[in-house]
Amino acid sequence: MATKSRRVVLFGISAAVVVAGAVVTPQAFAATTPGFGRFGFFGSRNNAGAGNNAGAGNNAGGGAAAGNGDCTDVQLVFARGTGEPQGLGIVGRPLAQALASELPGRTVSSFAVVYAAAANQRSAGPGATNMSQHIASVAAACPETQFVIGGYSQGASVTDIAMGIRGAGTAGEAIDADLTGRVSAVVVFGNPLGLQRRTIAGSSAEFGPKAKEFCNNGDPVCGGGNNFAAHLAYPRNGTVQQAAEFAAGKVG
Repeated sequence: MATKSRRVVLFGISAAVVVAGAVVTPQAFAATTPGFGRFGFFGSRNNAGAGNNAGAGNNAGGGAAAGNGDCTDVQLVFARGTGEPQGLGIVGRPLAQALASELPGRTVSSFAVVYAAAANQRSAGPGATNMSQHIASVAAACPETQFVIGGYSQGASVTDIAMGIRGAGTAGEAIDADLTGRVSAVVVFGNPLGLQRRTIAGSSAEFGPKAKEFCNNGDPVCGGGNNFAAHLAYPRNGTVQQAAEFAAGKVG
């Protein structure tokens, strides 16, 4: 099937899926994203913990970090998936906890990228801009802070665009070249870039060596499968812990 006409059409899905203690009811829709044609996938709705976690520079407006006294050794900057309320989301929350556990003796904070996570996927570019600007503001205020960046589903596209990967979605601001060395690790889950048969490793010489991508078998968002339960399984199938271990190793 040609790339331009690649399509996943979903009908008749009515079962609720339990994810991370929340009931997620899939709603089928089709969305268009530049670079990989039309496809449909589900956002997840989880009202628990919608707000951003506490941490240096972690506020709803995505503004600059507070003074150096609030700086942490490491900050996770994470973009949630489509349809999730503002916050770290069903993958980002457990990832933040696991990363802190993997870095004993270091202070770890988190920031939830502020963006719409809209069904039409066009919010990925603005999300990348928020991610990039937030990193710049915290880096300026906290010269010793290292960053772990990542995202889930559309949030992975946000991360791709922030890394400067072309054709990953709508236009957005990339992380300043002078700050790429401050990003120690990249972890993404269910990355739509996979529908183009592309990877971060093959698309970014700068970020590829410090990136880890997770795509569950059958996930239609990253692997072209037809099992939407696979796209919702990341919080409970061990990949979050694997991502935390990988990121902690890259932090050093």
